[in-house]
Order: sequence, then structure tokens, then C-alpha cells
Amino acid sequence: MDRVSPTARSRIMSLVKSRHGRTTERRLRAHLVAHALSGWTMNEPTLPGKPDFVFARLRIVIFVDGCFWHGCTLCKRPPKTNKAFWNRKIIVNQRRDVRVSSALRREGWSVLRVRECTLKDAACTRALLKKIQRLIASKT
Repeated sequence: MDRVSPTARSRIMSLVKSRHGRTTERRLRAHLVAHALSGWTMNEPTLPGKPDFVFARLRIVIFVDGCFWHGCTLCKRPPKTNKAFWNRKIIVNQRRDVRVSSALRREGWSVLRVRECTLKDAACTRALLKKIQRLIASKT
């Protein structure tokens, strides 16, 4: 049972924005800047899926996916209420992620999808940054 009314829950969820999340995009942005990785822009509206980070010259896109919204299997944060609705929503999000990634790859883009929980773990973040650096080096 939810602790708040459906109206209050709707208001709370409407405040969640799809861009510049504190635990997601901002965290990766800080790491990219700290490691002197440049040449990217954020939230490119002209590409499928509006990637969070775009290295246009290198044709690399990075999506930072929130664990709840994209059904992360690593941290297993299932919805506690209205499970049927949220499970359908998460499945739709996952299918869209696959569709968007495939479309971008067909257009010649390299696609990286990063989970929110990856950015919360220092070792995983270091591995991710090395992966991004190797990808950039392979494209230059």
C-alpha cells in the first residue's frame, strides 16, 4: 500500500525530470570533466532517443539510464506499489532502449548505455571511464 494518496504520488512523480538528474547525468558529466574528456554535448534532440552525451565528431553516444525507470537487474529496485503499471512501463522503456540503440548503430553511431548504479560504485565508474577513453581512442 502506498503511503501517499494517488494525487500526491502523481504530483511527486511528475517532478522527476528526464534530463540532468543529480545521480545520473550530472555525476557522469563531473567524471568526464575531471578526466579531461571533451568534445561532447548533452541531450541532443535531433538524434533518436535524445542521448544524454554525444561526441558528434566521433559518432559516440552515451545514455545514462536510471535503475528504476529502466528495470536494472543489478540493483533490483522493483516498484512497491501499482506493480502492474510500473512493470509495463519498465518493459516499454526497455524495448524503446533496444529500438533506439539499434537505430543509432544502423546510422553508424557507437552506443554506450550506463546504469545509474554503475556511477555510484567507484570501481565500476573507473572501468566505465576507461571504456569511454578506449572507445574515443579507437575513433581518433
